[in-house]
Amino acid sequence: MNSMYFTEEHKAFRQSFRDFLQKEVVPNIDKWEKAGFIDKGIWTKFGEMGYFGLNYPEEFGGLNLDLFYTVIFLEELQKVNSGGFAAAMWAHTYLAMTHLEKEGCQKIKENYLAPSISGKKVGCLCISEPFGGSDVAGMRTTATKKGDTYILNGSKTFITNGVYSDYLVVAAKTNPELGNKGLSIFVVDRESAGLSATTLEKLGWKASDTAEIAFDNVIIPSENLLGEEGKGFPYIMQHFALERVVMAVNAHARAEYALDYAIQYMSERKSFGKTINQFQALRHKVADMASEIEMCKEFNYSIVYRLNKGQYVVKEATMAKLKATKIADEVIYQCLQLLGGYGYMEDYPMARLFRDSRLGPIGGGTSEILKEIISKIVIDKKEYKPVT
Repeated sequence: MNSMYFTEEHKAFRQSFRDFLQKEVVPNIDKWEKAGFIDKGIWTKFGEMGYFGLNYPEEFGGLNLDLFYTVIFLEELQKVNSGGFAAAMWAHTYLAMTHLEKEGCQKIKENYLAPSISGKKVGCLCISEPFGGSDVAGMRTTATKKGDTYILNGSKTFITNGVYSDYLVVAAKTNPELGNKGLSIFVVDRESAGLSATTLEKLGWKASDTAEIAFDNVIIPSENLLGEEGKGFPYIMQHFALERVVMAVNAHARAEYALDYAIQYMSERKSFGKTINQFQALRHKVADMASEIEMCKEFNYSIVYRLNKGQYVVKEATMAKLKATKIADEVIYQCLQLLGGYGYMEDYPMARLFRDSRLGPIGGGTSEILKEIISKIVIDKKEYKPVT
């Protein structure tokens, strides 16, 4: 590990978390991949070990650790070779829970954040819509104020943990006429009347439950509003920096895992009387891939360092997600090629890695959207500022 960012305590945590995953998760991955969902018991085990509370306040059961523990958490999750399992864990921890912690009142934190940290409740974040995708400001879901409640109507799609979660963090327009200035965020209980979820079949991320969710006159208590009414859009934009860093770290970690596997395979596979790691054409491919991964990793670590200092790194996080997911796709494509016919076989890990990696340039803002955001910052000199 890079000693510039990681201490001996970080190193010990990595080993203990790796051991935990090998014992509790890896033996079940194939079962969860086939079933399309994860046994609820693993959430409790993660909670008991403190893995959901790494960088959350001690007041609610967290450990209040620095973000490099989160980096280790993300990197090691990629090595179980299930993008779906990893996504279910980090979507709960760094998408849903982030809004609870940053915008939730004391009561919400006690009722939702604390049990999320302990693994007793699982959350999901509901932003994308069937007609909106990456266009957050164009969402159609509405939450109409009625007395001391809001009435929620609309739909969301591509929601990780959307079927089996216990609560949903939902973005909706409270004042549609105001555009993105009329957007608010709520926490909604799964058992709320009028809420339904439909499982979506995906190319990859098979272990995670992904849903399209419908809201038909769902009643939300006004106390379930997160933060201030009308501030939902800047809340979402502010937290996109963390989400993009998470996805960038995921990308460099899965690319590294794929390359390590390919190098091991090359050291064992023989052709024309020698192991294929002796062929210059293949060796130079590995050299290129290793260099690109290392550059991504160093850039990502530097952004995490700044984020940990409280800096607003929306530009750098957007760049990191754009480039790291692209490089991960390219690396895994080449690693599959290095395995030849075996790379195409389901018995080998590369086929699943190949499918799972493809979501990188799509989820959390497509690469096309990210390029436009970067263009606005670099060319138009647009400034994005935190709201809280």
